[in-house]
Order: sequence, then structure tokens, then C-alpha cells
Amino acid sequence: MNVESGSILLRRMEFFHQFDIEIWLRKEALWVDTEKQTVTFDDGSVQSYNQLLISTGCRAKDLDVPGMKLDNVKMLETPEDARQIHAACTGRHVVLVGTSFVGMEVASYMIDKTSSVTVIGSSDLPYHNTLGPEIGKATMKMLSEKNVRFYMNDSVTEVRGVNGKVKGVELKSGSVVPADVLIVGVGVLPNSEFIQGSKIQMNSKNYIIVDKCMRTSVPEVFCGGDVATFPLTMAKNKQVNIGHWQMAQAHGRISALNMLDKTTELNSVPFYWTVLLGKTIRYAGYGEGYTEVIMKGKFEDTKFLVLYIKDDEVIAAASLNYDPAVSAIAERLVSGKVITKKEA
Repeated sequence: MNVESGSILLRRMEFFHQFDIEIWLRKEALWVDTEKQTVTFDDGSVQSYNQLLISTGCRAKDLDVPGMKLDNVKMLETPEDARQIHAACTGRHVVLVGTSFVGMEVASYMIDKTSSVTVIGSSDLPYHNTLGPEIGKATMKMLSEKNVRFYMNDSVTEVRGVNGKVKGVELKSGSVVPADVLIVGVGVLPNSEFIQGSKIQMNSKNYIIVDKCMRTSVPEVFCGGDVATFPLTMAKNKQVNIGHWQMAQAHGRISALNMLDKTTELNSVPFYWTVLLGKTIRYAGYGEGYTEVIMKGKFEDTKFLVLYIKDDEVIAAASLNYDPAVSAIAERLVSGKVITKKEA
């Protein structure tokens, strides 16, 4: 987390200059007029468009409790946030709220850098809604063995402070956890306020609805990335929102092709990974609604493959030290080939 922004850029400014791509920074879109085909910005400028791609992403969700304005309450969104968290947490008592990717990865990173690490989660196990309880149990065991303390099925009711700085976190259970730094990772909100009231359709959670060509409900307006909800082929075209960079990259490519009138439908299988204690857990597919798992290997050996089953078919897979199993399964899924429970 203590990394310089320049070392992790996907594209440097020279690339944009080379291909005559104009970049505007520190400008916020306030309103899209789809009839006049204009975008109004916070500096008063108005830009006309022939085609528009919305890829404004999401922002970290806050906790609605007293004390969130205290110093050393942190959220992780940018490289600068990561550097600040690294500096603030070194040698301190750190509390993390949230037990999905942000919470677990930060907890893992902080183990040998802090005085203590405590994790607050609202569910029974980490990754409850993502990787599932099987991997959640293994993750909790790995981190607990490194002295990470967990308060599960609990939530923060107040952040306590002294002289304007965090000093403790009060929980719904009545426990009070000492804290010098509080890191919040409890999900995201879509950055879509600027299109509210326009003809661009959104779902009930304010994610922008697109089809397989990344087209919105308005002609010549496209959308991709974390702010989009799109039909996932392998989930029988269910509208989903998946906030991982691999899918955002696929959205960008499909959007560009269709904006160039090269009709191309999205047919990508979600694939992502998370690194904990130097070990990489890989995941492919869409496991929502799975009813059964098939396990190969053992959690305690830190070498396993978990296959998620629904209607007697493999719909997702996760692994640790079991390469290239997940990649092979992703290739089968993207080709449209069914992997049966019997075959698994």
C-alpha cells in the first residue's frame, strides 16, 4: 500500500498524447442533457457530444454513525489513500470495518506493521456474499493465526475520540475496541447522481442499465465499469453489477467496438483474485444462488479447489495453489460449455 502512483499507471500521459486523446482532469460532470447531447461540468463549461461513454465508477460507502469526522477515519479509494493508511497505521491499533476484499486484504497487509488488527463484520464469516462461507472460514483461520481479532455478527454504533482523533470503536454488542485508526470498507455507491432526472435508465440501486453492447436506454449513450449493470451471458442474461477490473476492461473494449459500429456483444466470464498473506485466491464465474460445493484438496493444506454447484452445473470456482484449474474452468464457461456436477 506504500506505493508511488507513477509506478502503477496503466497508461502514461505520453500514450494519450501519441494517439491524440485529450484528457480533462479535476472536472466533475453535473448534468447530462440527452436531447441536446451536452454534458455540463462544475466549472460552468458545457461540452457537446455525438456519442457518450459513462464510466464514472463507484465511491466508498460511509458509516452513518457518530464520530466519522474524527481524524484517522480512513477509506481506501486511491493510491494516496493507501499511502495515508500505511503511514497512519504503522505501530498503531487498527480497526477495520468490513469483511470482503478491502477489509481482508488490508488486514493481511497490516499484520506485521501494526500493534494490533481488529476486524468488525456484520456476517458470520468473511466473504459471506462473494466467495462464500467455505473460503471465509479458511480466511478467518489464516488471519486469526496471525493474531487478527474478529468481531463477527456485529456492527459499529459510534466512533469514540479524544482531542479530535479516533480512540475507540463502540459496537452494537456493547464491546468497545481500542483504535488509533479506523478503516471503513463496507461497500460502494455508484457515481450516477449527475444523470438522475435524465432519460438514461437506472435500477433501484442507481446503477446504469445497459445491454450486451453496453448501450443505455438512450441512443448514442454507452456505459461501462463499476457503475453499470449488464446482462451476464453465463447467468442466463441476468442483470448484474460486478466491480472488478477485468470486467471493467472488457466493458471498455466492447463499448469502443460498438461506438465504432462494430457490433459486438459482451461474453466475458468474471475472473478476479485476492492476495492474503502472500497467497493468491483466484475466482471465476458467477456463484450467486449456488446450492452445493465440491471440494478438492484441503483448506488446512492451503491447497484447494472449490466448485460452486447450481442445478447440477458448475457456475463458479475458487482456488488456492491449484493452478491452472480456475483459468481452465473460466475458458470452458466462456465457450458456453456446461460443466456438470458429475464431471466436476
